[in-house]
Parts: sequence; C-alpha cells; structure tokens
Amino acid sequence: MTTETTRDNPFLSPSTLPYELPPFADIREEHYLPALELGMREQLAEVAAIAADPAPATFENTVEALERSGAVLRRAKLAFYNQSSADTTPGLQQIEAVISPALAEHSDAVHLDQALFARIDDLHRRVDELGLDAESRRVLERYHAGFVRAGARLSQAEQERLRALNSELAGAATAFEQNVFADTRAAALVLDSAEELAGLSPDAVAAAAENGRALGRDGSYVISLKSFSNQTELAALDDPAVRRRLLAASLARGLESNGPLARRMAVLRAERAALLGFASHAAYEVADQTARTTDAVEGMLGRLVAPAVANALREAEALAAEAGVDGIEAADWQYYAERVRKARFDIDASAMRPYLELESVLWNGAFHAAGLVYGISFTERPDLRAYHPDARVFEVTDSDGSPLGLFIGDYHARESKRGGAWMNELVAQSGLLGQKPVVVNNLNIAKPPAGEPALLTWDEVTTLFHEFGHALHGLFSDVRYPLVAGTEVPRDFVEYPSQVNEMWAEWPEVLSHFARHHVTGEPMPAELVTRMTQAQTFGEGFRTVEYLAAALLDWAWHSLPAGAEPADAESFEEAVLEGHGLKLDAIPPRYRTGYFAHIFTGGYAAGYYGYIWSEVLDADTVEWFKEDGRTVRESGEIFRRELLAKGGSADPMAAFAGFRGRAPEIAPLLARRGLSG
Repeated sequence: MTTETTRDNPFLSPSTLPYELPPFADIREEHYLPALELGMREQLAEVAAIAADPAPATFENTVEALERSGAVLRRAKLAFYNQSSADTTPGLQQIEAVISPALAEHSDAVHLDQALFARIDDLHRRVDELGLDAESRRVLERYHAGFVRAGARLSQAEQERLRALNSELAGAATAFEQNVFADTRAAALVLDSAEELAGLSPDAVAAAAENGRALGRDGSYVISLKSFSNQTELAALDDPAVRRRLLAASLARGLESNGPLARRMAVLRAERAALLGFASHAAYEVADQTARTTDAVEGMLGRLVAPAVANALREAEALAAEAGVDGIEAADWQYYAERVRKARFDIDASAMRPYLELESVLWNGAFHAAGLVYGISFTERPDLRAYHPDARVFEVTDSDGSPLGLFIGDYHARESKRGGAWMNELVAQSGLLGQKPVVVNNLNIAKPPAGEPALLTWDEVTTLFHEFGHALHGLFSDVRYPLVAGTEVPRDFVEYPSQVNEMWAEWPEVLSHFARHHVTGEPMPAELVTRMTQAQTFGEGFRTVEYLAAALLDWAWHSLPAGAEPADAESFEEAVLEGHGLKLDAIPPRYRTGYFAHIFTGGYAAGYYGYIWSEVLDADTVEWFKEDGRTVRESGEIFRRELLAKGGSADPMAAFAGFRGRAPEIAPLLARRGLSG
C-alpha cells in the first residue's frame, strides 16, 4: 500500500457525512484493497492486545473490546461487498477473488487464537457471576458459540486442515458468484423484432429495446434473465418457440461452469462439518438455527410435499384443458396459468401494471405503510450521494421527529448488478459505537426509456415490500452491540420480518393509496382488487412445488456425509427430485444448482428451507395483525418493540412468543398456500 493511497484513503477514518454514510464521491476502486488489507492487520493487532492483556478477563476488556475492534475493516468490507454486488467492475471482481480467501483466513486467525478463546471460555464458564444484562449475556453466549463452531477446540493439526478448507471454500464461492454473473448475462435472450415479443405490454417491449441499447445491441430486443428459473415474461409471450428459448436459456445457466464447483464445495463442507463433529453440513448449520435439528427441517418439508404436488397436478389439468393438450410443458405453464386465472377470476396481470408505477409503489405504498404502522417518515436527500446514480438516499425520521437512519433504494437492473433482490447494510446500528443504521435495498426492475414510467408486475410489488421489510428490520434495530444488530438473527428467522411486511401491499388502506393509474390517477378498480385476492391461491401448487424442489436440492447437497462424492450436478439433481417425488418435468426447481447463488455464495447453505420455516411465523403474525382490539399503529408498535428492535439480542422464538402470546401455529400457512384441504 503506497503512502499516497494511505493518505487519501477515505476508509481509514469515520465518514463525516450524516449517519457515517460512506463518502462515495471520494471512494475510488483502488481504495478498497489497501483498506481491506490494512483493516485486517489492524484488527489482528487489536485482537493480539486483547488476548495478551495481563488483567483477568472481563466482559468489557474482552467482549466489548472485540466489538470495538476492526473499525477500518468493517467500513471497507460493508462498502466493498455492497458495491461488488450492485455495481461491479472487472477490477472489483479481481479484488474479490483476492480478498475473499484472505478474509476467510483472517476470520480463522481471530477465531482460532487460543489465548483469546481462553478468555472468552473463562467468561462463559463464569457467566452467572458477571452480573450481565440480558443483551450482554446473549452477546457473550453468541461469541462463545461462534468460536466453538469455528473450531477453537480442535487440535492444531485439525485447525490447519480447517484453515485450508475455509480458504478453498471462500475462493470457490467467489468463482461461483462471478460465473453466475457472467453466465446470466451471456444467456440473455436476444430477439430481432418486436413481433417476437407479442403478448408483452408496450412498456415491456420498450424496456427490452432500451435494454438492447444499454447492452450495445441497438435495434435488438433483449430480455435479461432474472435470478430464478421461471422468467416472468413466460406468462405473457405469445410465441411458444420464444417461450421455450427463454426457459431453456434460464435453466442451462452455470451448469458447465458451476456444476463442478458446487460438487467440490459440497464435498469440502461435508469434510469441514465432520471435522467439527457433525454428521453433515446441514446438521452443522441447523444446530445454530431456530429449527435446531435436521429431523425438524425434514419433517416440515416432508409434510408439505404430497399436498403441494397434488395441488400442482390439479392446476396442470386445468392448464392442459385450457391449452387443448394432453399435458402441459414447463415453458407453457405460466402462459396458460395466466389464461386460466383470467378465465376463472376475470383478472389479467397485464391490466394491473398501469396501476403499479414504481414511484407510487415506493412513496404511496412502502413508505406510506411504514408511516401507518410504525409512525416513521421519509425525506429524499439528493445532496447525499450513493454508490451509483440510480441509487437514491432517503433520511428516515421516527414518530417523535428524532433521526432514525438512512435508507438507500436501488431499484433498476443494469449490466453491473447481479440478479435478484436483497438488502445490505452500509452502517450497522450500535449503541456501543454510537452508530445509526444505513441500509440498502436492491431490486432488478427493467429500466424504462428516459421519461417513461417504470410499471411493475404484482410480483415486483411484493418483492419491493419484502426487501423493505428487511430494511425496516435494520432501521428499527435498538441494541448496544453490533454482533446482534438488525438482521443478525438465525438464517431461518431472518426472512420472517420481511415476509410479514409483504402483507401491507394488500392492506386495503395501503393498496388504495398506491395502486393508481399512472396517467389518470384513478384508483385500481375495486372489482380488480377483489378478483386479485380471490385468485391468490390459484398457482400456489406450482409455487410451492418449485420452492420445495429448490429447498430439498439445497438440503441434499448439504446432507452429504464426509467422503461422499456425487458424480455430477445434473444427475445429482435428478436423483434428489425423483427421491422426493418432485421430478415434475413441467415444474423445474426455482433454482437449479448452476445458478443457486443463495446456497453456494449467499449464506443460505442448508438454509433455503428458512423461507417457508419463516413463513409459518409470518402467516401466524398476519392473523395477529388482523385481530380486533388494537389499531394497526398499536400493533405495529408492539411488533417493533418486541421483535424488530431486538435484532439478535434475544432468542428469536422467545421474542415471537413475547408478542404473540404463544408458540407459532402452522394452520395459517397451510391455508395461505392452499394445502389445508
């Protein structure tokens, strides 16, 4: 690291911008690697000082000291991984390939420091004597569990093998992610004429033309692929050959480049789990989640398969009748599902889009709902610069007028952004560090031509509300320690608050506020809203089957015992789906192995089940919000105080019971997904 780079590196001191927003106007690509490397060296020096402290271990000189350590690394890492996912470059990808294994080695250096673990272990043994408050006790317990799970009790030889495994896995995960990025872009469907897009709305055709121009293909129409298997355009494209091309491009992504990587990662994770004393990576992961055991997960998923398949087969019969064929093909399912939905419920998804304009959905929908339920308000801050011109900064104010944090909304797809939708933190809330949250939402909505409105599908509206639920979880965090702030909760719990927030998109007072025609301002017709509600359970068989296929595929990859080596990804997938009765040619998994970034790069390994595990809590909570005796605002305050604000500072299931008054029940989920009958 040169003296010049050190001197002007904006990560080396706290940002002076409001809420410590990273100074993106000053950050250059060449700042990241030096800051990350210096940050690791500085934290290791801080850790060494904590471990060598001659004073007896206390919570303050050990745990709190660890929470304060690594400030430069924390600032640089949060900004880097946000930018590398939302606005990457070849240079950032090169840095990621270098830094990911280095960060894995850094984590091992901290967690396998025997002198440091001895202090934490000592505190953990004496926890009842320390007089800690509930949050501090929870933090100590999480630190101790984290060190043990990271291998602190292994022998030196075992730790050396563990370091090698972690380093190789980190490098493989980065390669997998970059392959998905490249393969998804390479697989975009390029069409030569607007006629081939027959069935799409005019604004969708214009967006495809704009996408072609942005990708250097003037005169062509380009449909870029979403992160999941069944592309949304399949529901509208009239040409069956175009539908088949689109789905085939989606399903083939990453098989060649990432199939071998997935196999290698599964083998390495199984070996690591065995080293740490677990029968599989799934057993290792679930032991630290709310599910606790593999039996609990397998019981939940197994209970859902048969009714979901039966429901899907009934749907398939209706689609085949509509198409006038004996059986329905995968590429045609969504197309005919839309027509059956229209025939049964007189609802046309394309007819809804003019009422679902992005700015209205954001301001009059998500922001309005947050004010209605939690009393907060949003003010756009054009004076504050984010990491990309499309990313907009909003200041969030609490109900009493006090500052709460910053929210960044980055909604449009671009060549430099990975697929999907997600929430990131740029600054985590912490009373200890005196920091308020700065959170980011990323979506991939097609960008319309300049001056034209961005009209959304209902699925995109739901996704916006979902990711905003993650953002609220981060914004409402009210804890002392970064370790348990915001979304730092078990993976099979983290989707729960975001799924709850989806309910507000359909709440009558909210829906009527944002669902207005983008030209006339007229509200969406009441009968259309009613028919939309009635049509919701149609298609749940398909959606549940495609989800379960992906969840069980994830579970199978990570239930391998040490030493097991699948032949190849494609045959492994086929065997798993057949074994669970989910090998339905017309319903591919929501994610196939080659582009299943959730589980090979995104932290959901053996955790994709968490979406439906969390949905049990979500569906039960929606029923709670609908109960008489409380206003929406009163219920929102309870939900915020008892659950959202606590982050990971309390046992999550205890937090749920704290406001619900009992353990969760599965009946509301079964009813929602049409699986109770």
